[in-house]
Amino acid sequence: MVADVSRTVAAELIAAGRVRVDEVAVTAGQRLLREGSRITVIVPEPESDRVRAEGGIDFVVVHADPELVVIDKPAGLVVHPGAGHHDGTLVGGLLARYPDIATLVDAGVCPADRPGIVHRLDKGTSGLMVVARTEMAYTALVAQLADRTMRRRYLALVEGLVVDDRGEIDAPIGRSTRTPTKMAVSSNGRSARTGYTVLERRSEPRELTLLELNLESGRTHQIRVHMAAIGHPVVGDARYGAPDRRLGSGRFFLHAGRLAFTHPGSHEEVEFAVPLPEDLEAYWPAC
Repeated sequence: MVADVSRTVAAELIAAGRVRVDEVAVTAGQRLLREGSRITVIVPEPESDRVRAEGGIDFVVVHADPELVVIDKPAGLVVHPGAGHHDGTLVGGLLARYPDIATLVDAGVCPADRPGIVHRLDKGTSGLMVVARTEMAYTALVAQLADRTMRRRYLALVEGLVVDDRGEIDAPIGRSTRTPTKMAVSSNGRSARTGYTVLERRSEPRELTLLELNLESGRTHQIRVHMAAIGHPVVGDARYGAPDRRLGSGRFFLHAGRLAFTHPGSHEEVEFAVPLPEDLEAYWPAC
């Protein structure tokens, strides 16, 4: 049996209950099969990958010029369409404000569902992203991301007291063999490094550490996976730690506060910074 889908899509099909073994839906990738078992995969009808422009999508434009846009993404906003999120995405909002981004798809520069998207933030993460508006800008920014000259700094509140004032987590990340919709530290994964600096520790009423983190690679869920792997999951992260009702469903304490890169047009170093959003600013003193 060949479903002809990527591993990511396969994981999404499983999570959505579209894979059945002997007519019973399974939602976990690790399932031992008996000889003669019948596997059924319900693959949705293919749709156009192109994203339609949507007005009313809430995000802040920090900077815009003919080459690129820097935005402050709010938590709760999905960057591009995926399983369960076909509308109401950042990409839809970008296309409404900057229709020229669609030409990158026409030129074959970007995937149809991710016009101009150089890097992503998880739905539950807030903060800065840079989006390309021209082929030259897209190529240059992707190259900076690959050679690690684009600098991305995050603020995260994590569980427990991180002992070392500074450190680096160097551990490969790949898809979890137990839960295909999650990532995990894995010897078969891709190299990933996260540097951190302790900004503040708090012991009462519970042990917490506020960190500044520097991504030296860009793996899916990298900060969340690395911090959980060393026993300090991000506060509120239901997938790799524990939810926190005070932050709300799907929200965790992770914010992309600083972004620096060489501007593809001027070739000058530019840097942008945004403060913690109101929900995280209110949470830290009160927790």
